[in-house]
Amino acid sequence: MDRLIYTAMTGLKHIMEQQSTTANNLANSTTTGFRAQIDSFRAVPVLSDGLPTRAFVVDATVGTNFNSGVIQTTGRELDVAIRDRGWFAVQRADGTEAYTRNGNFKLNENGVLQTQDGLTVVGDGGPLTIPPEGKVAFANDGTVSAVATNVVPLFTSMIGRLKLVNPNDGDLVRGADGLFEPKNGQPLAADAAVSVVSGALEGSNVNVVEEMVNMISQARQFDLQTKLIQNAENNATKAGQIFSLS
Repeated sequence: MDRLIYTAMTGLKHIMEQQSTTANNLANSTTTGFRAQIDSFRAVPVLSDGLPTRAFVVDATVGTNFNSGVIQTTGRELDVAIRDRGWFAVQRADGTEAYTRNGNFKLNENGVLQTQDGLTVVGDGGPLTIPPEGKVAFANDGTVSAVATNVVPLFTSMIGRLKLVNPNDGDLVRGADGLFEPKNGQPLAADAAVSVVSGALEGSNVNVVEEMVNMISQARQFDLQTKLIQNAENNATKAGQIFSLS
């Protein structure tokens, strides 16, 4: 059988993976702080005794678009957005440290600052606990303060500082939970140069129009690979008929 059917099948497989990535990007076009995923493929020639007329398609890299999203003002005191470059540090349930751009925080029943998924936000000295009946305030450098609203005059106490990191984009990989982590698995050092915006959130950096165009292009490529498989089947059928007459 012509090798065309196998090369077309590899094309179908990887186009389906591209479609999955595109669908995931579109589904997260409104997710706070989301970073679009990028798939890249390359052609590998099939080496044989004949002419090099066939090539397989294989994954080359799975990358991430690290461009910043649009910062939108919300006015909510627990919303924080990072200005330009940088990441928030959070602690996973297994104790490992991960990084996110989603600053849509909350307080649990014990006053501990967490993400909406229940992960603890890491401070310069560990978890950040806000005292009861206190109003939270974030400074530009990530300093967290609590303003006691039940006393007169108002009393402000510094709780700590958000752990903000700024690694090279190439040093981060996306985990299965959507959070980012260092390639070497070691926690990153805090960067005092990272600044934040209080009462605001960063939107997703997904370009919806571009992703829709990609989805249309991938559908056409999928149809092309399907037709190639049909042509390979027709060629095999015709060849069998010719051999049967000889």
